[in-house]
Amino acid sequence: MNEVIKKIEEAQAKESIPAFRVGDTVRVHNRIKEGNRERIQMFEGIVIKRQGTGARETFTVRKTSSGIGVEKTWPVHSPSVADVEVIRYGKVRRAKLFYLRERSGKRAKVKEIINKK
Repeated sequence: MNEVIKKIEEAQAKESIPAFRVGDTVRVHNRIKEGNRERIQMFEGIVIKRQGTGARETFTVRKTSSGIGVEKTWPVHSPSVADVEVIRYGKVRRAKLFYLRERSGKRAKVKEIINKK
């Protein structure tokens, strides 16, 4: 990769990234700007995908709201993402959990890792 692009990406990257993986249940604190005010809205769900590297890395979180599946994708290093808080650590054997899209109820659950710190 070009050295100029590497320097630009390093300048835009966050210093501290929370440690979360695919299958974890997370609460994303998202900054929303409304006019001249700014507030933080939370989105809680399961991480079904994490892709890319460096400043281009993104993750997708899925939740069910009123019986309808909702997915949102954020860049890991985005300034609009204030914080990513891990609620539960999930035990999965896949890198992408797209099979959760067809499942509902108890079948859409991911096993939990209890002793992880």
